[in-house]
Amino acid sequence: MRERVAKYQIGQVVRHRVFPFRGVVFDVDPEFANTEEWWNSTPPEVRPSKDQPFYHLYAENAESAYVAYVSEQNLVLDESGDPFRHPAVLANFDPESRTQYRPKALQTH
Repeated sequence: MRERVAKYQIGQVVRHRVFPFRGVVFDVDPEFANTEEWWNSTPPEVRPSKDQPFYHLYAENAESAYVAYVSEQNLVLDESGDPFRHPAVLANFDPESRTQYRPKALQTH
């Protein structure tokens, strides 16, 4: 079994290669770890290989904010520097640079 190294890290700002959305990475799976239903809902002509990192994103497009699950091959770095309006990004991260957010420190009582 080969070792998988994720190209993108927690807090990194990425965008989808094909679809018009971008997001902040909040978790990474070393290979596909979603349901077969999700897998089968992806059209075969754009269905990625399962043997690559998949990213959980706080995503947004022009209309809404949501959570997305995207293969590494379908992501590129987003260097726009545009701020996020996704409430989970604002609640869990602080901006660090144009392409990176830093997880907020956990508050304990």
